[in-house]
This record gives sequence, structure tokens and C-alpha cells, in this order.
Amino acid sequence: MFNVVLVEPEIPQNTGNISRTCACTGAALHIVKPMGFEITDAKLKRAGLDYWDKLNLTYYENLDDFFSRNAGGRFFCLSKKADKRYTDAQYRDGDFLLFGKETKGLPEKLVLGNPCALRVPMRDGLRSLNLSNTVALVLYEALRQTGFDGLV
Repeated sequence: MFNVVLVEPEIPQNTGNISRTCACTGAALHIVKPMGFEITDAKLKRAGLDYWDKLNLTYYENLDDFFSRNAGGRFFCLSKKADKRYTDAQYRDGDFLLFGKETKGLPEKLVLGNPCALRVPMRDGLRSLNLSNTVALVLYEALRQTGFDGLV
């Protein structure tokens, strides 16, 4: 199982769409607080539809809490500031895929100089792809590399 980590998500619809992607692929969803919305937000629930009961979801108070509770994991940090492409990584079952908040991304200390920092290629001068689209791209590449194990 892969692990999708949202660090301080701000937009409920993105988190709802990502939760649906995680439920459909069997990936666990980890949410690092603070969030820019309440988990009861109607927009979040509508985007996730009836998938909430099929989701493996864990909350963390902050990044220190996340890393201490997942010590020993392999962490890939997605950022437009990374040098390597997401397709350059060799993913393994159990990997953690970290994505930052929509307005600022991940903290630079997780990205700069990190050999496990990855980016999705895009045209120069544009800010970013939608977070839920980026999660889907990277997660499905990881699933492709591991043979879509458990999916039909």
C-alpha cells in the first residue's frame, strides 16, 4: 500500500478528490494539520462522495508528529523546486508521497538538497498543477511501477 501525505491542505475539494483517489487505489491518506477547512465541510464530503468508509485515514498534529510516527519510512517530497522528475524514482510498496499545501507547497527544508525530492514537469512560468491531479499522476506512476498490485 502506498501512502499519500497532505501537509496542511487548504482546499476541501482537493482533499475530497484525493481521498476518493486513495480509496479507489487502496492508498492510505495521511493529513498533517493544520487544515484550511473542517473535515465536516460539505464540499469535502461531496468530492469524496460515498468513499469515506473505504478510506484508510490518519491525522497528525504537525510534521514532527508525522515523522515520529512513521520513522523508518521512505519519503518522496513532491515540489516544483525539485530537480528530479517523479518518473525518475523507483517506488516500492509502503512509500510515502508527500504533497504540500496548495498556496506554498512543502517547506523548503524538505525539498532543497533532498535526493528524494521530485517534481512533475510543466511549462516554465506557470505556477503549478492542481494538487489532486498531481497526487493522481504520481500515485499512478508508483502503482504502475509495482504492477498495479491488488487493482483490477
